[in-house]
Amino acid sequence: MAANQRVIDTYKIESTGVMFTVDVVEDSSEFVKIYRLSAFSISPATKIVLDKIREEFIVNVEVAGASGFDVEKLGGISESIRKGFEREIGGILRKYFPSIDKKTYDTLLNYLLQQNIGFGDLEPMLKDSGLEEIVINNASEPVWVYHRKHGWLKTNVTLPKESRIRHYSTVIGRDVGKDITLLQPLMDAHLKTGDRVNATLSPISTKGNTITIRKFAEKPWTIVDFLNQNTMSIEVAATIWLAVENEMSVIITGGTGSGKTSALNVVMSFFPPNQRIISIEDTREVQLPSFMHWVPLETRLPNPEGKGEVSMLDLVVNSLRMRPDRIVVGEIRRKQEALVLFEAMQTGHSVYATLHANNAEETISRLTNEPIDVPKAVLPTLGLILVQTRNRRTGTRKTLQVAEILPSGDAHVVYQYDAQKDQMKKISEFDVFYKKIGLYTGLTKAQIEADIKNKIEILRKLQKIEGLDLHSIGYVFAHYYITKGFKASDVPAIVEQARRGG
Repeated sequence: MAANQRVIDTYKIESTGVMFTVDVVEDSSEFVKIYRLSAFSISPATKIVLDKIREEFIVNVEVAGASGFDVEKLGGISESIRKGFEREIGGILRKYFPSIDKKTYDTLLNYLLQQNIGFGDLEPMLKDSGLEEIVINNASEPVWVYHRKHGWLKTNVTLPKESRIRHYSTVIGRDVGKDITLLQPLMDAHLKTGDRVNATLSPISTKGNTITIRKFAEKPWTIVDFLNQNTMSIEVAATIWLAVENEMSVIITGGTGSGKTSALNVVMSFFPPNQRIISIEDTREVQLPSFMHWVPLETRLPNPEGKGEVSMLDLVVNSLRMRPDRIVVGEIRRKQEALVLFEAMQTGHSVYATLHANNAEETISRLTNEPIDVPKAVLPTLGLILVQTRNRRTGTRKTLQVAEILPSGDAHVVYQYDAQKDQMKKISEFDVFYKKIGLYTGLTKAQIEADIKNKIEILRKLQKIEGLDLHSIGYVFAHYYITKGFKASDVPAIVEQARRGG
């Protein structure tokens, strides 16, 4: 490694039988860190031989009759064609490496198949649970990734030519019934894996063809992740838990990439297990433990003839006929769906949703002006506003504000993030939040504050336990509701019970 480079993180990924190493590298000659991907068991010398095998494979296929074979021209690979290519590549591989064992043979074969008729070095990136986004800007620049831990990284991977990017877009679209052509140069696709893909073709994107893949989070963010990474303060977390426990509706706002959906997933982990939850999203991103009473719904775009669309409004209206206790909406965008949601709040349903707005005051403005434009008089049915933000310089995400809604419909900020000190501060006292809880529970302010302290201790105990997943954390909260509460000292035993299968 060059003297001006330093590895700050390293881990391994397995993709189609090949082990890859990822090194995150700081380079003093670069403005951003480098995501360096390499095949773990394949040396540079072996890769040179593999390139020769690829060239011979292409020649053999052309001679056999697949004239002009080019991976970019193949509109998707059927299983029979794949098996034929596998036999052809395997035969050439044995010629160059006659004495290799089966494990090495399988590794090299899988690598060649991945590079020649798969998605190449994009495939291990798609398997990397640490990545949120994979971005191809054109064939002249390296692929970029957005890492959960390190933010934007430049990779050591480039695509050989623009036709390869277009080929990948075509194959992705074909798998989900979408077309991308010069007449239709834009494509937005939701894959069966949950990943979201956007593609554009040149000359619409003037520097070349592009693909943007937003990966579905295999391991969703949890409240423990938020606390351990100082995304949310423990006092705010306990307050949100109290609101959810008492069936108060919460809207989560923030800018693009601020962690709204991650925060929504955290809020959902506080749901009790004996209530019916309906979630409505354009692309399924929220996740809940398997023991929850949960029905996830997804919108559907119209087909090329303009038929078959199922809109967010359709699903919001339909959800009210499904006897929900809690309604979760991926994003509020329009007036009609917002009005239905606020009507649901007024009729006793708890609603949890996200909205694009940068602070609490802007949230009220967005809700009460076009295109949403709901009457300000209905806003007090909302319990809390939770505002998320992202520092675009460092890539870190934080809870910016927690606000209650006053009877006037205005936002009253109680918790505010201090960026200079990197800590959440309580800048005022709740005015109506405690009153609402007291009205329906009979608890005094002192009792509510004691309950929050107990919740804080439980969350602190959870923070100290390593290896917690969504199921284990959800099990603790479910146990809390079923047993009518417990002390922090009970948490380790409950987690162990969850890990043994509950």
